[in-house]
Amino acid sequence: MIITVTIPTYRRLPDLKRCLEALQKQTRPANQVLVIIRDTDTETWQFVETFDPNILPLRTVKVKVPGVVAAMNAGLDVAQGDIIAFTDDDAAPHTDWLARIEHHFLSDPRIGGVGGRDMIYDHGELFTTETKEVVGRLQWFGRLIGNHHLGVGTARYVDVFKGVNMSFRQSAIKALRFDTRMRGTGAQVDFEVPFCLALKRNGWRLIYDPNVVVNHYPAPRFDEDQRHQFHAIALTNAVHNETLALLEHLPRLQRIIFIVWAILVGTRKYPGFVQWLRFLPSQGSLAGQQWLASIQGRWQGWLTWQESRVS
Repeated sequence: MIITVTIPTYRRLPDLKRCLEALQKQTRPANQVLVIIRDTDTETWQFVETFDPNILPLRTVKVKVPGVVAAMNAGLDVAQGDIIAFTDDDAAPHTDWLARIEHHFLSDPRIGGVGGRDMIYDHGELFTTETKEVVGRLQWFGRLIGNHHLGVGTARYVDVFKGVNMSFRQSAIKALRFDTRMRGTGAQVDFEVPFCLALKRNGWRLIYDPNVVVNHYPAPRFDEDQRHQFHAIALTNAVHNETLALLEHLPRLQRIIFIVWAILVGTRKYPGFVQWLRFLPSQGSLAGQQWLASIQGRWQGWLTWQESRVS
């Protein structure tokens, strides 16, 4: 099979170099490597212009619109592979990454996507040794479970992937694009969710294999969504994205249950009323700010969904 690797990047030159070095060491080499670069990212453009084409089959793609969605779609527009694998510029795939991905696609023609684990490192140390069996699942009432960085065990079917480590069969996604209604000026959190759920609706299987691994070194983001820091707009955007994706995917009854659960209960990450009460004693006003931003995101996601139905 022909394999294309797609890497969106923005102002992270040392991280990008590490990622490309990891791709050079693949036991199953990539046939095409796409680096998606913003038109204003001068430093990265200067680097790729001097990159040795004999090291990797590298091709650059220019994108003018900010955000990961525009970059991913720009990659899809020019990707030539039977398999299109995505990773981030701040990740380094293990040497058998592409070999394991290809093995899964060859094993079953019904598999439309393969995802894997991202081992998160913080200042050179593994972020956590915690493990989880349940990964990438959408519960019946609308709660999304990630845990992609904690997965162990054998390969299993899932509902969603994490963007840093996912791949798709070209024939399965040829009519799909990442949703441009996702909000955010950079990371656009949960952008993977509507794409994966649409693939499943079309009858394709998604496989998560914890042995398909990339090392992930989370780098600073150049937008409002800063890791481990509360920002009202970033949280509202993330909740909007999740809400929109699930309203479009869930059947009518489950859609109603999801909205009621999300507003009344929610999660620690995207709190509803009960979660606000839970964290009020320990977090004080911060709990209220997070709850308000989450409720605004639910409402805005609902409005975007309604506008799409009308149009």
